[in-house]
Amino acid sequence: MGIGTFFPNPTGALVGTDRTHALSPALAKVLRALARVLLRQGMPYRVLDEIARKAFVDVAAAEFGIPGRKLSDSRVAVLTGLTRKEIRRLRRAASHGDDGAVDRYHRAARVVSGWVRDARYRDGGGRPARLPFEGRGATFSALVRRYAGDVPPRAVLDELVRVGVAARCADGRVRLCGRAYVPRAAAGERVAILGTDVSELIATIDHNLAAGDGQPFFQRKVAYDNLPAEVLPAFRALTARRAQALLERFDGWLAKRDRDVNPAVRGSGRWRAGVGIYYFEAGEPQGGNGNGP
Repeated sequence: MGIGTFFPNPTGALVGTDRTHALSPALAKVLRALARVLLRQGMPYRVLDEIARKAFVDVAAAEFGIPGRKLSDSRVAVLTGLTRKEIRRLRRAASHGDDGAVDRYHRAARVVSGWVRDARYRDGGGRPARLPFEGRGATFSALVRRYAGDVPPRAVLDELVRVGVAARCADGRVRLCGRAYVPRAAAGERVAILGTDVSELIATIDHNLAAGDGQPFFQRKVAYDNLPAEVLPAFRALTARRAQALLERFDGWLAKRDRDVNPAVRGSGRWRAGVGIYYFEAGEPQGGNGNGP
């Protein structure tokens, strides 16, 4: 298999039980991958069941109302298949999530990308400069204020040093050791951040399924299924190098147009857009009894 693409076919739209039958195999595959994560992290099914019920009610209430009419529990019951009593309970329940973990991730990542890309924080050779922590001109504190807002620069430095992407020099300056922020937080925080990536991919697929002849979002992958294990290390290195370079180009383009980074940008609305790249592999060692997805 080579490069794959997805184009929705509006003329083949499914309804009723046909749609359910078509979705079921895809959903089973998604849930098997999710079940692997949940079981590894020690989460029992009953917790997933409660979160799934809450998600169904929240989305039905937020996105599937009838314009001009108040959304009733009966309407949500029809959409979700849950009882009105259960819906009332779930609508009162607190939402799950860790927006704080995701926000910390984005702020740290923006500091690193600004250090790599912004000419004010590069040396004469075009490399990320060793920065004094504070003072006048190009300092680490100024970098943090520009790309992470009101987060204390010391807290950002401690986090970047902790994950190995920055280091303190003997002369008190700070140097960049890597070109990307990859958190090494507690398992729960890592899962919260990864949940953002998975939800964004599913949102892209949902958009493409509904787009019809409109404008589908870019959704491609390349994969081959009969590769020897010996080629994988070279492919991992190739994808890491090329994907990082591509993401840095996208980062530079977006940063010039983001109003948090560049307050002079004008325009309407507040939108979030980006591109995600992921690597995957699954093996069948000893010729065919593997545990790939």
